[in-house]
Amino acid sequence: MRYQLAAMRGGRCAPRFGVMAWVLAVSLAACGPAQALDVVRSGRTLADVPTRLAPVPTAPATTLRPQETSGALTSRTQDTALQRKTGPQTVLREAEVPPQRLEQTRALLVELKAQPTPEQAISIDLPADVLFDFDKAELRPDATASLTKAAELIKSYATAPLSVLGHTDGKGTDAYNDALSLRRAEAVARALQQQTGRQAWVEGKGKRHPVAPNTTPDGRDDPDGRQLNRRVQILIGVPAKEGR
Repeated sequence: MRYQLAAMRGGRCAPRFGVMAWVLAVSLAACGPAQALDVVRSGRTLADVPTRLAPVPTAPATTLRPQETSGALTSRTQDTALQRKTGPQTVLREAEVPPQRLEQTRALLVELKAQPTPEQAISIDLPADVLFDFDKAELRPDATASLTKAAELIKSYATAPLSVLGHTDGKGTDAYNDALSLRRAEAVARALQQQTGRQAWVEGKGKRHPVAPNTTPDGRDDPDGRQLNRRVQILIGVPAKEGR
């Protein structure tokens, strides 16, 4: 239903206009003092009346701006330098390291390229070509530097079990490689014991656990791959007979 309002006396609201019932109070307030009005029915439908939205001149302006509060939680990037340098947190095993050795331990883990094992041990591969002459199991004089760094890292984990595993490349028989890898592992274990006073579980793995192909895809010899496979692996934190 529609209504038309007309002022009975002269005033500001003399023109007639159509409004909804709920607008009636607003219209009357805009007209000033209450006046007697006639209510006239209109046959005009609401569909014929255009709808217009306009801001009220006296309404306060709305402004959106960021709220600055002290003590609020904010997002920040954590320092992950240690993770970037040494890999997963399981490599460091920080709880086992004396606080005064933390920085030195971090540096040694990076320098020795330590990696975590599935058993969460610390694994270090020392190239056999640096430690030994070809087909030999006696440590070279220039192997001292690498072994000293490994010994210093071992000192950071005073209660962790140790394992030293020898590995060879794919050339030669299993029997020969098993014996050579064991003698090399024993030589490294003795050198570490002299510096740390710690005894390690020793095992010769021969050629059974390569870390790189010994041959190329077409079957030719791969010297680079074989060089990677000739290594002595030191495991810190893996119980005896569980070394891989």
